[in-house]
Amino acid sequence: MLGFTLAALAAVTAPMTTPGPNGDLAGTLVDAGKGSPVVLIIPGSGPTDRDGNNPLGVKAAPYRLLAEALAAKGVSTLRADKRGMFGSKAAIADANDVRIADYATDAHQWVDALRKRTGAKCVWLLGHSEGAIVALAAGQQPQGVCGLILVAGPGRKLGAILREQLQANPANAPLLPQAMAALDSLEAGKTVDTTAMPAALMPLFNAKVQPFLIDLLAQDPAKLAAATRLPMLIVRGGKDIQVAAADLAALDAARPDAVVLSPPNMNHVLKDVAGDERASNLATYADPDLPVDPILVDAIAEFVKARR
Repeated sequence: MLGFTLAALAAVTAPMTTPGPNGDLAGTLVDAGKGSPVVLIIPGSGPTDRDGNNPLGVKAAPYRLLAEALAAKGVSTLRADKRGMFGSKAAIADANDVRIADYATDAHQWVDALRKRTGAKCVWLLGHSEGAIVALAAGQQPQGVCGLILVAGPGRKLGAILREQLQANPANAPLLPQAMAALDSLEAGKTVDTTAMPAALMPLFNAKVQPFLIDLLAQDPAKLAAATRLPMLIVRGGKDIQVAAADLAALDAARPDAVVLSPPNMNHVLKDVAGDERASNLATYADPDLPVDPILVDAIAEFVKARR
């Protein structure tokens, strides 16, 4: 316990920026001290900020809590706002005008900046949810990258996952024909007319995000995982209701040499859940007082320290 406390006290939290396309990208560095491993936390989908929160109801601060917990284990982190959003708003005029390759470019920009700032020879990329695809894309150019940590990331193409999620809810039955047709079109690289689309489908198929969605649907996480030889830790919580066990299996099959972890009680926002009730699971998405899963923290710290 004394070591935990001293490590936590040694960490220094400070704002950090690095150049983006039109303006700075902004983030928060938690520096655990000279010689500590450095992890870049890449956020998940939509308007998710550097702490892991978004205005759609996620207030659990999973990235901030993970950064603080890792600092207590002697691991430095940088968590950043996406280009065009929050502190990185000036980086591009339209936050929707992005592709996975753009986010991968930003990840490398942070890697270069962090190596200069900390003196680390390389930086670990930790991608959460959609951020795992970004980490995999960035990992195709391994310069300056120590390895990849994929947390609650998809292992199959997004189209298969979205169809599975839509079909799992009986209330979606009347919407399925339009939803499936829209997915077919986007997978073929064609945008969809949303003028007659039910309001319930608009958040998913909003016209402004369709070009990005076309690019995202084309990504094959398992193929990307197989194409890199960087050290890899793959994590999926046993209580994750957004990413299935099949995704973990697909990534594991693509990289059988990777370290695989499945904390039994961890959900998609990295919190432990008691029981299997969906309502209890979702309640943790708005609870910043609940710590992140300790198994996850220990595993990440052990993984990066063992490969210095």
